[in-house]
Amino acid sequence: MSVMILRTVVAEDEPLARQRLRRFIERDPRLVLVGEAESGTAAVELIDRLAPDVVFLDVQMPECTGLEVLDRAAHRPAPVFTTAYPDYALRAFEVEAYDYLVKPFGWTRFQAAVDRVARRLAAPPAPALPPVPAPAPAPASAPYLERMFVRRGGEMVPVSMRDVHRIEGAGDYVTLCTGADQVLADISLNELERRLDPACFRRIHRAHIVNLDHVSAIRPYDERRLSVRFADGSEVVASRAGSQSLREMVR
Repeated sequence: MSVMILRTVVAEDEPLARQRLRRFIERDPRLVLVGEAESGTAAVELIDRLAPDVVFLDVQMPECTGLEVLDRAAHRPAPVFTTAYPDYALRAFEVEAYDYLVKPFGWTRFQAAVDRVARRLAAPPAPALPPVPAPAPAPASAPYLERMFVRRGGEMVPVSMRDVHRIEGAGDYVTLCTGADQVLADISLNELERRLDPACFRRIHRAHIVNLDHVSAIRPYDERRLSVRFADGSEVVASRAGSQSLREMVR
């Protein structure tokens, strides 16, 4: 069985981190290192000149960030971000990063990232569908957020938005409550609300968004406000405006 050989570029400004990646790449028979860059602008030039299959890309580099490198490069390799700052994970996966390695990572974690890249690059493209008459054009919109990657210890773990019962906001952070667990994410409630499917998620308070699929009951709290109860027994009191929004669902 033939092995897919992936032409690889490393974009990393720290010499020791670059040396570690070089050593890992040399150990993996699926990878061949074709170039290294120490700055963001050098990475853009190298990616467009060498057209690699995959790039291991530091988030924070001189001259421009790893995210900006992907924006500026005409060629698009499979990006794997490497950084000591896990707070950038959400942005990284929004630009379709194949993986996100939080320093210091070892050989096993590196191999897992290469496995993921190899699987995705080896997957056959989706078959083309026959053309059909197009309806009247509608405004383009981004897909709703289906999962988030959040920090837990020294790694990033996925949280499916389907499993989230409710979301509590506090400044630039939110707490995702799944019933059995609560995790902190580095995003404001207002920004997250714009990414959520309004058919499932509803803002019932300036600090609370609820997933209607996990609501077990809604009952009066006082003359103007409603209380939302969840399957795990927790409750959230809706604001007056949020309570009116909930009443409008009743038919």
